[in-house]
Amino acid sequence: VQLQASGGGQVVPGGSLRLSCAASTTISTLSSMAWYRQAPGGRRALVARIGSDASTYYARSVRERFTISRDTNRNTLYLQMNALKPEDTAVYFCNAETSDLTPFWGQGTLVTVSS
Repeated sequence: VQLQASGGGQVVPGGSLRLSCAASTTISTLSSMAWYRQAPGGRRALVARIGSDASTYYARSVRERFTISRDTNRNTLYLQMNALKPEDTAVYFCNAETSDLTPFWGQGTLVTVSS
């Protein structure tokens, strides 16, 4: 599975961005897809996950601000990020798990929230 993330950039606090992750496989066959992020000097951490049944999970720090979704026709995962804060600054990685729970990672896209 190859994953291509895009949509990062620089935005002022309170702004919005939408990340995309194009997959090389039929995403409806995946066990789950997710977004992780890694801030400078920090560990990679889960931001949001969507299961094969479209159930979602969000890290507490992004609930009610971020929305994860997928388009099974386009085989693309999205992360809509609203009300961005400086602490959201990180490299965001797309993740996918196959039915046997093998993980795959995209290359990361940088999000910078700064005035």
